[in-house]
Amino acid sequence: MTPLAAAVFLLSICPAALAQSAAQLGAATSPASAPASEQVLKEVVVTANPLGSELNELVPPVSVLQGDALTLRQQSTLGETLNQLPGVSSTYFGPNSSRPVIRGLDGDRIKVLENGGSSLDAATLSYDHAVPLDPLVAEQIEVVRGPAALLYGGNAIGGVVNVIDNRIPQAPLEGVSGRTDIGATAGGDAGRNASGLIEAGNGRFAVHADAFARRTSDLRIPGFARSDRLRREQPLEDGEAEARHRLPNTNASQEGGALGGSYTWADGFVGASYSAYRNEYGTPAEDAVRLDMKQDKFALEGEARNLAGGTGGLLESIKARVGYTDYEHKEIEGGETGTVFRNHGWDARVEARHGRIGMMTGVIGAQFGASRFSALGEEAFVPGSDTDNAALFVFEELPLDAAGDVRLNLGGRMDHTAVKARAGDNARFADSDRRFNAGSASAGLLVKLAPAWSLTSNLAYTERAPTFYELYANGPHVATGAWEQGDPNASKEKATSFDLGLRFRQGPHSASVSGFYSRFSNYLALSATGAARDEEGELVAPGSAGALPEYRYLGIPATLYGIEAQGKTRLGQKLFTGTDTLDLETRADYVRGENRDTGEPLPRLAPLRLGAALAYGAGAFGARLEVNWSARQSRVPTADTPTDAYTMLGVALTYKLRAGRTQTLVYLRGDNLTNEEARNATSILRDVAPLPGRSVKVGLRTTF
Repeated sequence: MTPLAAAVFLLSICPAALAQSAAQLGAATSPASAPASEQVLKEVVVTANPLGSELNELVPPVSVLQGDALTLRQQSTLGETLNQLPGVSSTYFGPNSSRPVIRGLDGDRIKVLENGGSSLDAATLSYDHAVPLDPLVAEQIEVVRGPAALLYGGNAIGGVVNVIDNRIPQAPLEGVSGRTDIGATAGGDAGRNASGLIEAGNGRFAVHADAFARRTSDLRIPGFARSDRLRREQPLEDGEAEARHRLPNTNASQEGGALGGSYTWADGFVGASYSAYRNEYGTPAEDAVRLDMKQDKFALEGEARNLAGGTGGLLESIKARVGYTDYEHKEIEGGETGTVFRNHGWDARVEARHGRIGMMTGVIGAQFGASRFSALGEEAFVPGSDTDNAALFVFEELPLDAAGDVRLNLGGRMDHTAVKARAGDNARFADSDRRFNAGSASAGLLVKLAPAWSLTSNLAYTERAPTFYELYANGPHVATGAWEQGDPNASKEKATSFDLGLRFRQGPHSASVSGFYSRFSNYLALSATGAARDEEGELVAPGSAGALPEYRYLGIPATLYGIEAQGKTRLGQKLFTGTDTLDLETRADYVRGENRDTGEPLPRLAPLRLGAALAYGAGAFGARLEVNWSARQSRVPTADTPTDAYTMLGVALTYKLRAGRTQTLVYLRGDNLTNEEARNATSILRDVAPLPGRSVKVGLRTTF
């Protein structure tokens, strides 16, 4: 047993670690996902607005997962945990590697944060590189859909995912509290998981410790791993057998943990944390290749509030965070290390809330960071690189009427990015240095039409500097089966985006609908050239033995637009008991994108998706029946393949036990109960890696 696994075990059996704090017991769940019997409280979102607004008063569309709703949705990866939220799908590179896709955008266009800070890794470089964040230790996940580059830079041109884990306590703690979560899954992504958290404080000093471990087997699938089309067009050689019912090389072993502490006072805190993440897993793209990943992070964070008296009204509060990350993963084949990816660097951010200027309130801030990336080995398709970034940003909110029913948000950000390539002794690469100044600006409006209705709109202009791989890639990328080539002369990515939304909330009833439109004047797309190269980089005839199709990053004019909607209504109450309720939840989203020059669809876009759920609650008991349908995706580029429509049926049963400050949630969740064969249109492995088959998970989450 490893030290981290032992820590999980000790936390699991510790009598004190049988539940969460009293404040956590009252935490609200996402309105779209909460069991019908659970009280929905006000949710304050920190990612979309630095002033800290309630969820229903934000201009951009935001989804929040926490509490029981997060527990019931948890999967092995961040992408699959968030999949099926409005406008959110996943890259799904098998069960061990999956990033969120928001409104058709993924990779470096989606900013993944941990407690508001950047997490250095190699996840955007390749779909088989996992995100080193495990949902087991998350206390809340916030998803901002649409441009958030104003606050987080051009890397948030498509949206932001912020995983919040309280590893640096920000509020005074009294006594001891904790949480454990133990679960096991049969079928599908079969495995077992355990996590534990404990916090203690004396009102001034607060400490936090957590640990988790997860073990999974090869993924169980309904039928053949390879699609019907692929089996017809590319039959195996005599003596080879098709993978069936199990997806080879998809088992995994993950573990991690953290220690943190802080000094708190009435108007602020200062603290530090250390966290570790380890993951050893395989991918369905390469049967004999394993990835051995590790990440170590150090963070310092602090905040001082109510500063107006000491600053003459100039500043209301100031907060800052700095983090250092050391990341490495090895790609191992046959016991031999082939390629080693390393990324280490730091990220710092400071925000100051200024005093009121007339009726206007706002935040000014700065962000700085640097990363040093290297890829060593035969399969390294990118050179080593140094990336440095510095940014200034401002966000202002102005009520336009005395009641505050009409509010205007304005802001801007300027980033300076320097990207330097280091060729080393690899002849495929050359030393190079590029510098970019990228600006972003936005204006948003919230209008309360009535107590239950509000209208939102947002106009944003965003620029994103190319990444090192979009500039300097040049080599065989085994995970995608292609020769990828960057454009060292690439220009900034530029987009103008518009959102329009309508929201309703009254008692147990709520609904929202939003439409979005993004027009890119220079969208950096990895596009097929029609040529092919061998593993040495020589041009060869397409389709010949060992030929890899050539893909290049090209700047194209592109358009993305779509719609998202969700709703919840109370169908009945006091049906069988004096307190039971029955709610109906619905969801729909659709995105369409195309190259304006050619009219060709953009790759890997989710089709029309519809979802509905019945949620019943009666005291301590809860039940949920959910159906999700994805349409056939036939609008694909020439080099891609369509995917068939599919329907997923799921059910969840919960029961809560309370004893004093201790609360235990017993849950049973069934996914894909009809064992439907389904292939994800947003996955590059759609023809070789179907979604999981039927599975049943049982879990026990205890908090005090």
